[in-house]
Amino acid sequence: MTVMATDLSMPLQIPIEQVAAFAESPFEGNPAAVCPLESWLPDQLMQSIAAENNLSETAFYVALAEHHDLRWFTPVCEVDLCGHATLAAAHVVFKRDPSLQLVNFRSRSGALTVRRKGEELTMDLPVQPAQPCPEPDGLKQALGVDPVACLQGIDLLVVLRDEEDVKTLIPNPGAIAQVPGRGLIVTAAGRDADFV
Repeated sequence: MTVMATDLSMPLQIPIEQVAAFAESPFEGNPAAVCPLESWLPDQLMQSIAAENNLSETAFYVALAEHHDLRWFTPVCEVDLCGHATLAAAHVVFKRDPSLQLVNFRSRSGALTVRRKGEELTMDLPVQPAQPCPEPDGLKQALGVDPVACLQGIDLLVVLRDEEDVKTLIPNPGAIAQVPGRGLIVTAAGRDADFV
């Protein structure tokens, strides 16, 4: 990818890779763009690159001696944390240095470590505590089902009766946009996993 430097006098070459986390074959998973940088670009330029990529997140990282600084941008703003784009960035780091078995990122959400075991990458995410809360107005209209419990943290976490309720959910995007919080997470206890 070639973008113009901020003074518009010379082109600046920025490598970019699109990586799909959680994918087992092409055209699956959750895609993110990854831009390894030698030093930070102006925020507005990174925001423009993310808008041009038009993926849910574009990860930018700068490799330092002991860790990598990492930032994430959606097409419209910078975000504090993105799990799949972190895994995508780690994939690029490991691809560039096959001898590494772990990569330490430093981000606005704190330290994030990704470990590699063969082709598998694992990562611990920071805890984002949530407290029980009353069901917000309009939630039933947004989801079309009655929740068992609601918890408010950065996101609104809604617990449904069972895994089938999550699988058959037909949400109303317009009504969801009116629900408080950064985002909405809908979950239930799983049959084969702890939760879905």
